[in-house]
Amino acid sequence: MKRKHNFFVIIFLTFLTFIVKAESKILSIGNSDAKVIVKVFSSLTCPHCASFHAVIFNNLKTDYIDKGLVRFEHHAFPLDLAALNAEVVIRCQSNNDKRFELLEEIYNKQKKWAVGSDINKINDLIIDLGSNFDLTKEKMRTCLNDNIAQDEILNQRIEAQKKYKIESTPTIIVNEKKYTNKMDYKEFKKIIEKNL
Repeated sequence: MKRKHNFFVIIFLTFLTFIVKAESKILSIGNSDAKVIVKVFSSLTCPHCASFHAVIFNNLKTDYIDKGLVRFEHHAFPLDLAALNAEVVIRCQSNNDKRFELLEEIYNKQKKWAVGSDINKINDLIIDLGSNFDLTKEKMRTCLNDNIAQDEILNQRIEAQKKYKIESTPTIIVNEKKYTNKMDYKEFKKIIEKNL
């Protein structure tokens, strides 16, 4: 009987570990019990995504996320290899706050690193950015060679495509309702207020 019990405990702990790992792959910030959940599916090389982050996310953070009213989730939806590699480097950082800071830096410096067609040069520029966020160059290079991390991101993209029928980035989901039109913060704020 004890052996059977131990077997079920091991299965349960394995399942729990899988759930925690899956959850930790989504970069999120804010109250986990917030009434409003904003999911943004974006590609880190997409100028519209960088603009959304600069114009809407930072205001959203001040007005709603920091007050515990909104939970924000960044969902990787890479449109090219450079965006995929940038996502891999972000995931290389285990500290959630640092991951968000690195995400912000990657968007802010997008015009400097997401240029040209030489992926090795682009990787070097991404690594230079990551080294300012408690990541060693060796660790980031190891992460970039991790096929499992790349596969996880690509599989999440496929699942998002199936579930939400994403046609462009950024695609914003607020409490499971999809918004794809370009909007300013005033319009976005109305959507949030309607859901509170």
